[in-house]
Amino acid sequence: MLPALFGRHDQHLARIEQALGVSISSRGNRLAIKGDPAAQATARQVLETLYRRLKAGEEVAMGDVEGVLRFAASDDGGDGLTIRTKRRTIAPRSLGQRAYLEALEEYDLVFGLGPAGTGKTYLAVAKAVSLLMRGEVARIVLSRPAVEAGERLGFLPGDLKEKVDPYLRPLYDALYDMLPAEQVYRRLESGEIEIAPLAFMRGRTLSHAFVILDEAQNTTPMQMKMLLTRLGEGSRMVVTGDLSQIDLPVGGQSGLRNALAILRGVEGIAFVEFTDADVVRHPLVSRMVRAYERHEANQPQRGKPSP
Repeated sequence: MLPALFGRHDQHLARIEQALGVSISSRGNRLAIKGDPAAQATARQVLETLYRRLKAGEEVAMGDVEGVLRFAASDDGGDGLTIRTKRRTIAPRSLGQRAYLEALEEYDLVFGLGPAGTGKTYLAVAKAVSLLMRGEVARIVLSRPAVEAGERLGFLPGDLKEKVDPYLRPLYDALYDMLPAEQVYRRLESGEIEIAPLAFMRGRTLSHAFVILDEAQNTTPMQMKMLLTRLGEGSRMVVTGDLSQIDLPVGGQSGLRNALAILRGVEGIAFVEFTDADVVRHPLVSRMVRAYERHEANQPQRGKPSP
């Protein structure tokens, strides 16, 4: 268990040392921590949290180390709020992710907003799979707008599945992280899990389902209203998007931006906004997000479409 705690070539220990300014040495099954007393206490807290996760049968990767370090810096251990699926147990890795998981637990309609790499879609899929496994929903419906093809999928080669799969691949990837491949295939065949372009949702009522709309910034206001009003009895819905990455034609109005303006303040809806501090991909991603935000903030607002 200790090799998993230390990480490959002691990478986990090295990251904790770098983040907290301490020195950690191991002798047998004991660790010695040297440094500022407050930093020593924080390092001990981080190591104990990671060790508890390993004892519970959970994996500990570098992203988990980063997450526990974030919580330690905020005086919040980060323990206790997890999602369990067939293949893994997912714990929040940032304060934004923690707020998001709390909202997913409490609300029937949740908007997850913010930059790439914050786990908006991944955590929503994890929650959907966990509820399906527990029998709390009868099916999962995952959807994205196929904006790059203008939803005119007939121009693409192949049958319908081959036409839409490139747009839906991130959703498949998340599913295969949560469930064994044979279960994903079987549940797709039976209809327990459905992955489809947004255009296919029109005219339906989605009851006893967990519905996820990904890349919602690329919907039109009409499409967004159409999907939100599909919510049926016993269903829950998560809408994720990043308003800094709208791919609609110039002058087109984002359905996500429109929905936020209309629905904020409506009882029973949660809005969780992530920042670059919640990015849980490679550390460079967070720094690049901040650089782009600084660059865009300094650009003249020329011909910007009205929200």
